[in-house]
Amino acid sequence: MSADEDYVYDEESGEWMPASELAAKQAAARKMEVRDAVGNVLEDGDQVTLIKDLEVKGAGKTLKQGTLIKSIRLTGDAQEIDCKYPGIKGLVLRAEFVKKR
Repeated sequence: MSADEDYVYDEESGEWMPASELAAKQAAARKMEVRDAVGNVLEDGDQVTLIKDLEVKGAGKTLKQGTLIKSIRLTGDAQEIDCKYPGIKGLVLRAEFVKKR
């Protein structure tokens, strides 16, 4: 790391860090394998389907079995995936409850 290196904001940790350090952290997160309920390896941008009904805490909704979740994002945790779903902000699902489509 050089003294004149640019610092970038890491949204995950909420901290400013050198660009090279953030790139290394993101590369390490990508190397980790996240697997769905049947053992398929998940990647950023995959589509997944729920394998059981899930009650979403704080949203007062239940996502039904078979619901399609488009464009997931890996979080760096081997069991959690970040998802977008209409009407629910900040949805994080456990990989054990989804199946890759």
